[in-house]
Amino acid sequence: MTAGPKYEYRWADGVTIKKPIEVSAPKYVEYLMDWIEVQLDDEQIFPQKLGTPFPPNFLDVVKTIFKRLFRVYAHIYHTHFQKIVSLKEEAHLNTCFKHFVLFTWEFCLIDGGELAPLYDLVESILQL
Repeated sequence: MTAGPKYEYRWADGVTIKKPIEVSAPKYVEYLMDWIEVQLDDEQIFPQKLGTPFPPNFLDVVKTIFKRLFRVYAHIYHTHFQKIVSLKEEAHLNTCFKHFVLFTWEFCLIDGGELAPLYDLVESILQL
């Protein structure tokens, strides 16, 4: 799972896989979606009952979710963008990514260093 020659992402969930392992992009996405589902279904992290407080680590969990989702976007743009263009689907990808960036920026959900693989694109969206 890479985002260009400088960035490789390894998978660890901290429970079943504690030491980060090298995986293919499809496997990374599979692990990620399964892990996110577990987080969203965990009522200790995402309470279902009205008035139940969120746990102290809530923001950390949400930031990890968004950081890992960004890595998928970075991989798509670096590895598959030409194919997306050939399918004439880049407007859809760009719109989804723009919403993702604006949301994460508004709520400070991704550290700036994480954005490096797509810095120019992110910068153009945010017009920094």
